[in-house]
Amino acid sequence: MTTLDDAARAALLRRGFALEYATLSWNVIGIVVLAVAAVTARSVALAGFGLDSLIEIGASAVVVWELSGTGEARRRRALGLIGVGFAALALYLLVQSTWALANGFHPHTSPLGIGWTAITAAVMFSLAFGKARTGAALGNPVLTTEGRVTLIDGLLAAAVLLGLLLNAAVGWWWADPIAGYVLVYYALREVREIFSGH
Repeated sequence: MTTLDDAARAALLRRGFALEYATLSWNVIGIVVLAVAAVTARSVALAGFGLDSLIEIGASAVVVWELSGTGEARRRRALGLIGVGFAALALYLLVQSTWALANGFHPHTSPLGIGWTAITAAVMFSLAFGKARTGAALGNPVLTTEGRVTLIDGLLAAAVLLGLLLNAAVGWWWADPIAGYVLVYYALREVREIFSGH
């Protein structure tokens, strides 16, 4: 490998770290914003998306470890913990969304939640694009895969946003727990992929 190749690889690694640290920072701030929005609006979907942000912090930490050359055993252990976290999230959202639908629970509108999920969707789509390109250039399947997780996180933000907008605009209160079910599907899919070794 030439010096130029080493320099290019080092630059790509720096970009990979920057993308993951940006994801980590956004999700740390997001947990606080979403907690306030979820409690204020009594929204199942916002609470679930906040818990998803917590799990995404773990996923980004795994990629940072991997880019640092951390061992395979530690990465597998961390991925297993993330899988358990997603399973717990799915169970929580399944129970809460079903309870909200069965009891006709009406969440309040949430301007804060609407604003945050709209911005989050745009940010996650941008980060996902950067991770996909950087992971492909590095030949790093872990970064590339985590880029797909970030893309799905953007899609989830859009789904939660749609539920919040439908509740606020036309009073479709049931759109909030339905958005919670979308998160359940995503969480269970992640559990399956993590524990099947993909």
